[in-house]
Amino acid sequence: MATTPLTPTLSVQLYTVRDQLAADLDGTLARLAAMGLTNVEAFDFVSRAPELAESFRANGLVARTGHATMLSDEIRVGDDVFPVASQDEVFAAAKTLGLEIVIDAFVAPERWLDEDAVADTAARLNRAAERAADHGLRVGYHNHTQEFAASFGGRSAFEVFADQLDESVALEVDLFWAATAKQDVVGLLGRLGERVQALHVKDGIIGPDPFVGETGPHDAQDLDQRPAGQGEVPLLDYLAAAPSARFAIIEFDTYPGDIFAAVNESVDFLTARGIR
Repeated sequence: MATTPLTPTLSVQLYTVRDQLAADLDGTLARLAAMGLTNVEAFDFVSRAPELAESFRANGLVARTGHATMLSDEIRVGDDVFPVASQDEVFAAAKTLGLEIVIDAFVAPERWLDEDAVADTAARLNRAAERAADHGLRVGYHNHTQEFAASFGGRSAFEVFADQLDESVALEVDLFWAATAKQDVVGLLGRLGERVQALHVKDGIIGPDPFVGETGPHDAQDLDQRPAGQGEVPLLDYLAAAPSARFAIIEFDTYPGDIFAAVNESVDFLTARGIR
C-alpha cells in the first residue's frame, strides 16, 4: 500500500538559538512564536525541563521531539569529559516537556568505522527504546556525516545501523549533513521509508566533510549555512522523498548574521510551501 504523504509540522531546533536562550529564555521563545512557530525541538533539556515547560506554555509552544544523549557513556568536548544523565532521568524530563520522541544526536565518528561497533550502537538504541516505551515514549537517532564514512557489504554504516533497529525506533535525517556526506539523499530517504519521522531542513553551501577525512576535526566556523531555499541543498526534493516525516525542523549549527532573521526567512520559505 502506498504511503499517503504527510504535511510535516514546522519546528525549529533550539540549539539554533542557544546563546540567545541562555541570555533570555522567555524573550527568545517569544520571538520564535512571533514568527508563527508553534513547535520547537528541545536540546539540553534534562536539567531544566520544568523551566522549559513553563516557558513553552507561556509562549504558546510545544515540543514533541528533543535531543538527549542515550548512546554514549560520557560526552567529550575537546579535552573535557562530562557525565551523562541516566535514561530514566532523560525520559522523566521528556515527559515533563510533553515530548513524544527522544533523539540521540551524536555518536562519535570512530564508532561508525567498525561493523561490530555499529551493531553495538544499534543494540543500545533498541534497549533504550524498550525503556522509553515504559514511559510512553519513542527514541530515535539524528545523523551527521560520520555515519556514512564507512561501508559494509556495499552499504553505508548508517543503513546497516538502521537495518538493526527495532521497528519503533525513529530516524531524524539531517538533510544538509547527508548531502555533505555525498549521499543520494532522495534514494536514502526512500530506502529508510516510514522510519524517517523527522527532517532537519537545513540549507547551505555543501563543502568538504568537517567530521571525517583530511578536513576534520569539525570547526563550526567553517560552515556556510544559509536560510532555507538560499543554499545548495535541494530541500523540496528531499521533503518530497520523505512522505512519512512528521516534523520539518529548521536548524543552524552556526550563522554569522542575525540568527532570528535567518530563522524567519526559513519559516517564510517553508510556510509558503504549505509547511506550518
